[in-house]
Amino acid sequence: MSNEFELVMTIVDRGVADDLMAAAKAAGATGGTILHGRGTGGKDAVHFYGITVKEEKELLLIVCKKEIKNDIMKAVTVAGKLHERGAGITFSLPVTQIVGINKRNPDEEEAAPAAVAEETPQEESKE
Repeated sequence: MSNEFELVMTIVDRGVADDLMAAAKAAGATGGTILHGRGTGGKDAVHFYGITVKEEKELLLIVCKKEIKNDIMKAVTVAGKLHERGAGITFSLPVTQIVGINKRNPDEEEAAPAAVAEETPQEESKE
């Protein structure tokens, strides 16, 4: 499973990530995670009564198959207008190890129950 998956990360202003997730799903993503954060860039900071308030951000994290990464990134870029200055950023990182992906390839579907059965204690039948 080495380098089969990629992590697509997108950082945008708060309130935008849900629309980008919908675009990513239309491009083949099966889901993602939205985290809230705040920017630390000095130019975007707002000064209010001597207090610096940072812009709130959302991080959209999507683990996907390498084959659909470009489609997802293109969909997110278009939906979020990320080509416009200050709209956000999207990038990808290779995932070298992963645990917990529940979706299996159809060819693996047949082999998986046998492997699980070997590791799972069986109950005695009451016949």
